[in-house]
Amino acid sequence: MSQQTPLSPGQPTHWRKLTWLLALIPLILLGVISTLIVVTGGGLADLAMAPVEKITIQRITLPEPGKIVVEVINDGPQTVTIPQVMVDEAYWQFNAEPSTTIPRFGRTVFTIPYPWVENEAHEIALITEIGTTFSAEIPIASQTPSPSIDLFARFGLVGFYVGIVPVFLGMLWYPFIRRLGAQGLNFILSLTIGLLTFLAVGTWLDAQEFAEGLPLFWQGLPMIIYITLITLGALIAIASLRHSHENTVLGTAYRIALGIGLHNLGEGLAIGAAFALGEAALGTFLILGFTIHNITEGIGIVAPIARKNPGLRHFAMLLLLAGGPAILGVWLGGFAFNPILATIFLAIGIGAILQVIWEVGKLVMQDNARRQQSLINWVNLSGVVVGLAIMYFTAFLVKF
Repeated sequence: MSQQTPLSPGQPTHWRKLTWLLALIPLILLGVISTLIVVTGGGLADLAMAPVEKITIQRITLPEPGKIVVEVINDGPQTVTIPQVMVDEAYWQFNAEPSTTIPRFGRTVFTIPYPWVENEAHEIALITEIGTTFSAEIPIASQTPSPSIDLFARFGLVGFYVGIVPVFLGMLWYPFIRRLGAQGLNFILSLTIGLLTFLAVGTWLDAQEFAEGLPLFWQGLPMIIYITLITLGALIAIASLRHSHENTVLGTAYRIALGIGLHNLGEGLAIGAAFALGEAALGTFLILGFTIHNITEGIGIVAPIARKNPGLRHFAMLLLLAGGPAILGVWLGGFAFNPILATIFLAIGIGAILQVIWEVGKLVMQDNARRQQSLINWVNLSGVVVGLAIMYFTAFLVKF
């Protein structure tokens, strides 16, 4: 009996062409069947079915007094036409760009000349041609900030306060951490695991919140899970390439800073969007709360390098990597918020945080193994609990 073998480089060219043709045959047949289904309606074209309409109101802005702008995406299975708009239960004139008829996955911007009132609530309702209503509320009307050098600088200062400042203050504990014994350092590393666990959960919840505002076809929750797993796998693969212990601990510090930075990007997006929509009524208190809440992040960054001083250049880069994204987040949230990019960045952040939790855990495990101690002991457990508790209770200052 003869056995078939894979094609070798020396085989005739026509056999290679035949191989590619065999690969294309299923795709060609799929195209034929898909065309048949579209033309015949899958055999159900003669059945009267009610149209299914679904749109997502992506964003409402108030660019100037007397004007409301509503961005809409059609994430339903068919074209939707919106001939009527209501504001505060009254039909109102409007302009639609490019059209009131929105194809599937299409986008339309409705501009409504309406005399909205500062600090009051308004309700917008879009009515389709078959009477389906899609509503959204402006909780507190406030003019949407327009880009300017002054506002750009002020938003940047907010990001500096909630990102750079607390991480820097936390990193100032580095000389103290260097003087701790083995048990004390394990406590700090375990505390790092606790605060990173809190950040992973918080980033997951933030990503879910942003994903809820996405059109259905983006499949927000599965997208978060898949991006998180891909990020986690990629970082584990990258980490497996390193060799020296110095690269191990310094690389761990950088990955902690990256995970924290992506988390802080999400915080910045939330703060910027809140100010842009006039919802940041707590203002200064909110900024102060984030500053206090984030101070332990600096401890987590410097804990792995407590026994090896990498130099001021690396400290500066770690600070910028962890705190700088908060500034970028406030700018994006305040001027050009995009829930899709926000969800993707936060999902990447979850994967990065999970990977460094694993790496810091290995550092603790290796040290306990050297000293022939159990990984689960009172020092390590209390460090995790204290890290979680600090993050949990300081979060009271930023939840409103």
